[in-house]
Amino acid sequence: MAIHSPIAGMINANFTPPPPTNEPRADYSPGSTEKEILKSSLLEMVQRETEVCIRVGDEAIKTGNTEDIIQPHDITYKPLGKFHKADDATVDKAINAALEARHDWARTPWQDRVAIFLRAATLLSGFMRPVINAATMLGQSKTSYQAEIDSACELIDFLRFNAHFAYQLYNQQPVSTQTEWNRTDYRPLEGFVYAVTPFNFTAIAGNLPTAPAMLGNTVVWKPASTAMLSAHYIMALLREAGLPPGVINMVPGSGATISDRVLAHRDLAGVHFTGSTEVFNSMWQTVGNNIANYRSYPRIVGETGGKDFIVAHPSAERQELLTAMIRGAFEYQGQKCSAASRAYIAQSVWDDIKDQLIEETNGISMGNVADFSNFMSAVIDRKAYDRITSAIDRAKESSDAEVIAGGLYSDELGYYIRPTILLTTNPTYETMETELFGPVLTVFVYPDNEFDKALELCDQTSPYGLTGAIFARDRKAILNASDKLSYAAGNFYINDKPTGAVVGRQPFGGARASGTNDKAGSMLNLLRWLSPRTIKESFIAPISYEYPHMMESQRCLP
Repeated sequence: MAIHSPIAGMINANFTPPPPTNEPRADYSPGSTEKEILKSSLLEMVQRETEVCIRVGDEAIKTGNTEDIIQPHDITYKPLGKFHKADDATVDKAINAALEARHDWARTPWQDRVAIFLRAATLLSGFMRPVINAATMLGQSKTSYQAEIDSACELIDFLRFNAHFAYQLYNQQPVSTQTEWNRTDYRPLEGFVYAVTPFNFTAIAGNLPTAPAMLGNTVVWKPASTAMLSAHYIMALLREAGLPPGVINMVPGSGATISDRVLAHRDLAGVHFTGSTEVFNSMWQTVGNNIANYRSYPRIVGETGGKDFIVAHPSAERQELLTAMIRGAFEYQGQKCSAASRAYIAQSVWDDIKDQLIEETNGISMGNVADFSNFMSAVIDRKAYDRITSAIDRAKESSDAEVIAGGLYSDELGYYIRPTILLTTNPTYETMETELFGPVLTVFVYPDNEFDKALELCDQTSPYGLTGAIFARDRKAILNASDKLSYAAGNFYINDKPTGAVVGRQPFGGARASGTNDKAGSMLNLLRWLSPRTIKESFIAPISYEYPHMMESQRCLP
């Protein structure tokens, strides 16, 4: 009797996906074609109101409980649209859709799964590029450059490199002999994966649900409420690429409402998270409390906070350091997980760069992202604005800190905070320890002969361990810093700013209070979404239970 299956095939070959290369960056120079197209996309998107629905299976669900999508840099303008927020019933429906889709998706040949995401990468490198870039610029207040390296280049890289890493994983097989064939079957996890994504990187919002899905898992995805416009277009991209219904289900809304339902479900197989340390700790604790209720132990993968550093040795190249401090601290308003927020600078170096650093910081152009001459724009929302400005105000009143650049802010048109540099005499001052996630860099100046002490302070002051950089020409100083700061940063940069990790070149992630260090942009992350099964096939099996040593009938001892 014939066996009929919607995914059965007659192909007998081990296909190799196209070799990945990092997506070239468009510069959007004046008069360029890509700049004119992007301007048109921005104008079209800002003039219409986009309604973002919940996406469950093949349904676009409207709950009627909506929230406006605003431009953080222009809060006086009409909303960009609105998004519907999921309720308990909708979340349950999303979980059920993921579980229903799981059987066929897990049994779809990996080449066919990968092909969908490779098509998505190609579409994103083409006509979808200005659309998602425009959504990221308007909804998340990124300049064209910051959007381009994120929502276009990095997301394309994640899709293409993850396809390559999946191929490499599936080809890792055990040793066999002439009488047995040993194989490893890389199964997806048993259940569904919960992906929780942040506002600050559209690429992360795309990668966290698609990486597990590429390996045969189905996903319930909760995007950040402050990044709903770009999330909407990510789903549109995946549908256009041919992703089957139910594989990734997008449920916007309250983190508590959604997580309470998802984390309590017995079929939760994994959590893929990027966000605050506090939220991740809470989710991990909830999973621990529910551990007896799950079908299997959920995989928990998280990238959380950071208090990322720059250390400058007396031998540091001054101009390279100065540029790295400004770009590392203030690009995208300091809202990168990897943004430099504390710096330990040798006295002689500080004497050389202080005046220029202050002058260049105070001269940074800032405003609406539609003005392509701006280097910075607004922080993401009112909550972030209040948190950061409160810290600046406390510094103005503190005897341990001094505002030497910036320190100004206004919410009249949007959530604008000038790039700010604090100088502290206290290496444990609050902004040397606490993550602000905004355009504030705190500098501590140490005596030239106390480099080792500065390294110790850098290692011990903050609970985080995400990114960091050492600037020095002296090779012994570099080796010393690399050793003493071994666990202070999961991504460690030598004579470069601590931001800008590229997929396939600098796999990203940190430990300590910064997460599980499962390295997005590498094979290590994909391995977390697989449950390997070892298969042994014997060509000649034993036909007797007896072993040769049993043929001797006499005892060797009296």
